[in-house]
Amino acid sequence: MADDISSLPHDELSRRGLLFVLSSPSGAGKSTLARMLLEADEQIAMSVSVTTRPQRPGEDHGKDYYFVSGDEFEEMVADNAFLEYATVFGNRYATPAAPVQKNLEEGQDVLFDIDWQGTQQLYQRAGEDVVRIFILPPSLAELRERLEARATDSNEIIDSRMQRATSEISHWDGYDYVLINDDLDACFAKVKQILATERMRRSRQTGLIGFVRDLVAQER
Repeated sequence: MADDISSLPHDELSRRGLLFVLSSPSGAGKSTLARMLLEADEQIAMSVSVTTRPQRPGEDHGKDYYFVSGDEFEEMVADNAFLEYATVFGNRYATPAAPVQKNLEEGQDVLFDIDWQGTQQLYQRAGEDVVRIFILPPSLAELRERLEARATDSNEIIDSRMQRATSEISHWDGYDYVLINDDLDACFAKVKQILATERMRRSRQTGLIGFVRDLVAQER
């Protein structure tokens, strides 16, 4: 058995998963970066949130969101079933604890696209497993241009998002890493580098104890 374990490449040793958080003001790029990461890395999966928002055409329950009523949401809050929850534009969103815990134990990383409030709650509940990245726009003028380029929101909504952005940016120092997204590909490369580094932390390498024990035993 010692030979079997010691012959494994280091990156194939068992490890605990991590909770990988991307936060940014609307328009700064976190959703695009999250999509790119999911497409490039099979070891990370998007967290599926619970929401009271009405289900939209083309959305699947359990894949895009877990759609619940307001009463069901409150029951889950009372049962301590969430790692974090918040109200956004009148609808409630939350991260269910059970599937996330299962992923962590199986060495599956979980990706979160959440705001600073959700990040704070998540860190309070699962701090040692959480890696927090905040994405900054190169400037507020650039951020507004990106929001306007979407051509999906009225000027009133864009103004509201800009006001919210200022508030969100003020919490940048509550994150482990802060990146400026002035070049999407360069920013994505940094996100991947952070993920690779965090996966290698000794505290997450659950297979190292057995590996080292058997490695030393070979000399006895």
